[in-house]
Formats: sequence, structure tokens, C-alpha cells
Amino acid sequence: MPYRRDAHNAQPLCFACNGLCGFHPADRRHRVSKTSFLLHSECAMSNIKSLFVTRLYHAALSAHTSAIDPDELEASCYSIAEDDEAGQQWSHENGYPGYTSYASLDDLPYRFPIFADLVKCLDAHVAAFAADLQFDLGDKKLALDSLWINILPEGGIHTGHIHPHSVISGTTYVAMPDGASAIKFEDPRLAMMMNAPGRLKDAREELRTFTYVAPKVGDVLLWESWLRHEVPMNMSEEDRLSVSFNYGWG
Repeated sequence: MPYRRDAHNAQPLCFACNGLCGFHPADRRHRVSKTSFLLHSECAMSNIKSLFVTRLYHAALSAHTSAIDPDELEASCYSIAEDDEAGQQWSHENGYPGYTSYASLDDLPYRFPIFADLVKCLDAHVAAFAADLQFDLGDKKLALDSLWINILPEGGIHTGHIHPHSVISGTTYVAMPDGASAIKFEDPRLAMMMNAPGRLKDAREELRTFTYVAPKVGDVLLWESWLRHEVPMNMSEEDRLSVSFNYGWG
């Protein structure tokens, strides 16, 4: 059986499970303990690994380039929202609480220089994430496809959705007051878990059906565009403000 020495108490420990089975070669009582024997056998013989991993990228926006002034970005977002009557109308007609420029504006980097600077930052983050995902891009590259503002007031929600026709999607956070909702991600296999039991409340994060991430102002999150996500109700009296985007291939 494989063992190693514990650096703190010099006790021999099982290599297979780091000593969690309590199986020590100096103590022969384990040989008559069915529980210890089965547990150790499981440690020594099992090979459990993760397949088809879902990656989530979380970094400071300034990690690869110079920092973006959050106050200037926030002021620019509100200025655009105030003048964008088409976006206001679309938000109202489609039941989007607050405001989004998703369906009305596709030229934010040309309207305010800070959005052009933002795109440079995002390009660097997306390139890093694509490398981590080990995409084979060939002679093409991932390029920004769309960029839009989200202003979610108190009580506002954004129900579960994906981002079709894109490869990588993400959000950078401009205003996250106390009580602002985290973003909620859903296990993409959920629809296929027909008779599976629920997970334990203290299950490891990678095994949970839903995962919540609470970003800070100046953070950027990236994920593959097929990953379903939503924004639960904003419980803050102040606006939750973010800028979202899609990157396509080719």
C-alpha cells in the first residue's frame, strides 16, 4: 500500500486519500475494520476526474491594460441612456426593467472614447480566456460582435438566457451598490438530469446546480456563450449598472 509521512506529526498517511481513510500501517486494527478497509480500497482503486469542464473567467478589468475610470464610465452610461429614446422604448415594450441599449445602439466605442478604451481591455481578456479554453481558431480570431449597457433599478431582474451566435460572452461591472444582485449561472446539463437527486447544500462549487458570483466594480466576467445565466432581483435602492458584450469567431 502507498504511504507518506505527515510533516507535522511524522505519522504514516495513505497516499491515495491523504490520510482521510485513517488507514495507518502501524495500527493493525484496520485489518479487522470493514469500514476502514473498504474506504481505503476505494481511495486506492478509484480514479475520479472531471470531464467537459465549464470555465468561468473572473478578473480585474485592469489586469492586462491600464485602468478604466469607473466614474467616467458610469457617467457615460447614464448620458447615453438619457438620450437613447429608442432604447428606452424597446426596454419598456419588452418588459426590461430600467434600461438597456442592447437593441438600439451598436456604436458605443464611437460615441464615447472611454468605450473604445474598454474594448481594448476586453480584447486582451478575451484573448487570455480563449487561450485557457484551448480554442483552435485557425487563421481567424475572436472579435467583438456587440456591446451594450444595462441599468437595472431596484426590483429589476433579468431572467435566464443564453447568447446565441456568439462564442464568448461577458460583463464588466460599473456600479454594484450594497444589495445589488449577484449573477447566477446554471449547470448546462440541468435539462438532462431527469431522475437525479438534488445536491447537498454544502456541495463543492463545481458540483452545484446553480452558482452565484458577486463581482465588484471594475471586475470582468467571461463565459462561453451557451452557458445559461440570469440576474436575480436587485434588492438595492440604487441602480445596478453593467456593460455586457459578445465575441464571435471569424
